[in-house]
Amino acid sequence: MDETVVMQIIADQLHISADSLREETSFVDISADSLDVFQIISALEETYNIEFDNDVAENMKTIGNVLDYIRKVVEK
Repeated sequence: MDETVVMQIIADQLHISADSLREETSFVDISADSLDVFQIISALEETYNIEFDNDVAENMKTIGNVLDYIRKVVEK
């Protein structure tokens, strides 16, 4: 998994610069509402051919949470 791809997907969905994103960045900090997070997760699922568990998706608070989940799923 390439972290820069994940950051770019998030940035594209929110129309912001990927350079402003860090693992510790919370979705609240970048003004992402629940629909934005849903769209980000959908784009990531398509890109990585994975599926986010609904409970996990609801608890995604930071970009680091997203990266950790993708790492865990992709490594299986």
